[in-house]
Amino acid sequence: MLDYKLIEAFAAVVEAGGFEKGAALLHLTQSAVSQRVKLLEEQAGCVLLVRSSPPKPTTAGRNMLRHYRQVKRLEDDLGGGLGRETDGFTTLPVGVNADSLATWFFPAVNGYLDAEPVLLDIRVDDQEQTHGLLRDGEVLGCVSARAEAMQGCRVEYLGDMDYHLYGSPSYKTKWCKHGATLEMLEEAPMLIFNRKDEMHELIFAETFGEQPSRLNAFYMPSSEQFAPVIASGRGAGMVPEQQAAEYVERGEVVDLLPGHTVRVRLYWHCWNLASARLVELTEAMVKGARRELVQRA
Repeated sequence: MLDYKLIEAFAAVVEAGGFEKGAALLHLTQSAVSQRVKLLEEQAGCVLLVRSSPPKPTTAGRNMLRHYRQVKRLEDDLGGGLGRETDGFTTLPVGVNADSLATWFFPAVNGYLDAEPVLLDIRVDDQEQTHGLLRDGEVLGCVSARAEAMQGCRVEYLGDMDYHLYGSPSYKTKWCKHGATLEMLEEAPMLIFNRKDEMHELIFAETFGEQPSRLNAFYMPSSEQFAPVIASGRGAGMVPEQQAAEYVERGEVVDLLPGHTVRVRLYWHCWNLASARLVELTEAMVKGARRELVQRA
């Protein structure tokens, strides 16, 4: 039988990023928290925590955390159902990609958040990576580009985001006056979100069937600043239609590869738990996203 006081100490160390911070979170001494984590590892018969800075859970530790968070979510729901007093708000950790967060996400869930005592603990990663947060138990649900449900999870289609390669009129005049080519792409500055971002590679493959031999990459890991930097003429980049629309309307950016689109289908993945709060969030998320995003069969 698992001792959840020990697991709580382990989870606090991971979530707070250290033994001292975890101890402060639980109002215990650092020594007491360290002893609880050690005892948990002895009971589990394996190492759960890599003592790095910050400490990181091992594979077994991630499985333990996932189990603990699922049980805690169900216990919190049960407490509310029994009329037990709570702190007033329920916190739900979710994984969201940056472009969704900058465009449709809050318009989709604002109504739910206004009506319910729910706080979101949002973890941001690429839409191809957010499922890792769910797999490791760091979040209850995530927005992902993956269509297949992971074991123990459910999945719902949300909608599509269409991306185009945009640049300012001055950028187009300087670098691709007679049309974008692979040779041009090798010379011109290209704005890329971060080193995980493969959106530009997808549009190149779709348009030219191959990649440029090199790129003059300008990295900008901010969805809010991405389109303004493109509009300034600093570089060309892949932007979702929802975000680019106002800049296109004002003539500040143009599509450099008209007729070519990278379509990203988004899905909501969440644990398959009988948690009322998680079910409510899922229903609100799906309904709101389908209102905000393009829907295709």
